[in-house]
Amino acid sequence: FSHAGEEALTIFVDQRKLSKKLDVNDYMTNSSSVSLETLHQLAASYFIDRESTLRKLHHIQIASTAIKVTETRTGPLGCSNYDNLDSVSSVLVQSPENKVHLQGLQVILPDYLKGRFVQAALSYIACNTEGGFICKGNDCWCRCDQSFPECNCPYMDIQAMEESLIRISEAWTTLYKEFEDADEFKMFLKRLPQNYFLNISTLQHLWSMDSAFLRRYDLLENSMKALYSKAQRVVYKLFALSKRCQKQPQVTLTRESPYQLPCNICNLLYWSLIIYFIFRPLTYWLRYIQSLLYCTENNQEGSFSEETHSCLCAYDHSSCQVAIPCAIGEGQGCAACASENHTRCGNCNPRYMLSQGTCKPEVADSTENYLGFETDLQDLELKYLLQKTDRRLEVHAIFISNDMRLNSWFDPSWRKRMLLTLKSNKYRSNLVHMLLGISIQICLTKNSTLEPVLALYVNPFGGSHSESWLMPVNENSFPDWERTKIEPPLECYNWTLTLGNKWKTFFETVHIYLRSRIKEPGVNGNDSIYYEPLEFMDSSRNLGYMKINSIRVFGYSMPFDPEAIRDLILQLDYPYTHGSQDSALLQLLEIRDRVNRLSPPGQQSLDLFSCLLRHRLKLSTSEVVRIHSSLESFNARLPNSVNYKTTKLCG
Repeated sequence: FSHAGEEALTIFVDQRKLSKKLDVNDYMTNSSSVSLETLHQLAASYFIDRESTLRKLHHIQIASTAIKVTETRTGPLGCSNYDNLDSVSSVLVQSPENKVHLQGLQVILPDYLKGRFVQAALSYIACNTEGGFICKGNDCWCRCDQSFPECNCPYMDIQAMEESLIRISEAWTTLYKEFEDADEFKMFLKRLPQNYFLNISTLQHLWSMDSAFLRRYDLLENSMKALYSKAQRVVYKLFALSKRCQKQPQVTLTRESPYQLPCNICNLLYWSLIIYFIFRPLTYWLRYIQSLLYCTENNQEGSFSEETHSCLCAYDHSSCQVAIPCAIGEGQGCAACASENHTRCGNCNPRYMLSQGTCKPEVADSTENYLGFETDLQDLELKYLLQKTDRRLEVHAIFISNDMRLNSWFDPSWRKRMLLTLKSNKYRSNLVHMLLGISIQICLTKNSTLEPVLALYVNPFGGSHSESWLMPVNENSFPDWERTKIEPPLECYNWTLTLGNKWKTFFETVHIYLRSRIKEPGVNGNDSIYYEPLEFMDSSRNLGYMKINSIRVFGYSMPFDPEAIRDLILQLDYPYTHGSQDSALLQLLEIRDRVNRLSPPGQQSLDLFSCLLRHRLKLSTSEVVRIHSSLESFNARLPNSVNYKTTKLCG
């Protein structure tokens, strides 16, 4: 109301924007466009229905920047419960400066009533009698009464903002759909080559060469920038309206996004996410095109990963994946895919030849290409490097133990189990590894009578612990541990077992069992008696503690080509040419004999070749039996053949 005062409504109009007939269907109940005549009608209805008129003008302000509205009220007490326009001038509050004017009745009030009068009038005007008006730190709000806990929260205005964001979200979804349905997009997909694999860089090059498709993408980008600006304005207003609401409104981004953001974090988190979901970068569309090319089998849609060269499907990892063509490239890469089967290489670049589906140098491969056995180091060089525990011979393995940790003291009364593994199938599938020695640094507390006892189990190519063999330390001329004391202050020793070229063997995992025994002088004084710690019943004596500082494995890695060996095995049933089957059998025999020759000493050699087939080539038990049968049958036909038996190690 206005008591003995005046009211005025001023509408500033930008006719250039107004002439575009902006659609306000989203903000008004009727489907009409804003014109100068509409604004005249709203201005005329201001003094008849002020609240409804101001609400409509408020919606128009939000929808566009074509108008700016100022409401001016003068007199001793001017009030309104609608203060969402650009500026409101009043007797008591003038936005945006928030200046207080003392006029009319206030002039005649005594000083001790002026402050209370102004406070009461401000609370009545700004808070609609639902709370007390307070200002602090250049910010003013209402301290709500208990009966009106949400007096600071204009729910209808917030709801209008939320609905506006939903419509914007639907608009950009529509733009993406229109882009995917555009003739330019479909023609670009249709013209893409299908006879070789298209990586991201190749797709980007083809994209840049299509001028019509580039123009259509520019149109999409410009439309998305306009939507972004509109969403930005709405979210800023929404945040300003809801910052003091107890229940925060929910901002839904897109149908693609599962996120709903409370508006009290809109200004911090919302924009980083809205940029991601509105502006799909060029790389997104390139990956999407890859998915359309290679992940749309069986009427399903999947997501293609260039890193794994596979599809992620909704139901099954391979249910949506088509046959992916081979990749072409320079040098050792493929020059062209096979015409009858695009998944295999058909031709190689100059100075390369096609062998077993891949391009290799024209120089013929030696048998070492299947599986290497020897190192370039001579015996004397190898022995010298092992004595010096040279780091060039160290094989970096992963230490695993549930019983103890490196560099930590522990009670040695109970057996400790640990292992060093290489995880070749995961990290080094093209290598096998040879064990030349192992060095363990063990420390004891001072005056300890304990002595470590070590047992090693070697797993040659992976599998379970039961597929390992016990290293016969100091048996049948097998090397023994060498103990070397390290400089004080700690009682530390290097325990080193050197195998060298004579006793080297394949290894994938080394299992180490550490026990302790108590050393006591014998009856004669010249020999020693050893007790297990649990057998030593004198509880008054401290047995001491033990720790392992480091475990180092020495050896070298050799090239291993599982695909080439599989190809040899395949020739047993499907030979390429006449005589190739015999050639494959001879090569497999040589590999089998050389592998089994590196088994540990014993009455019979261990069948390490079966372990190689089971765990590095991932063949089934029946396939391994069939291969052995073929090799034995072929070996029996050879002149001067020697049949030898082996002990089974791997199942």
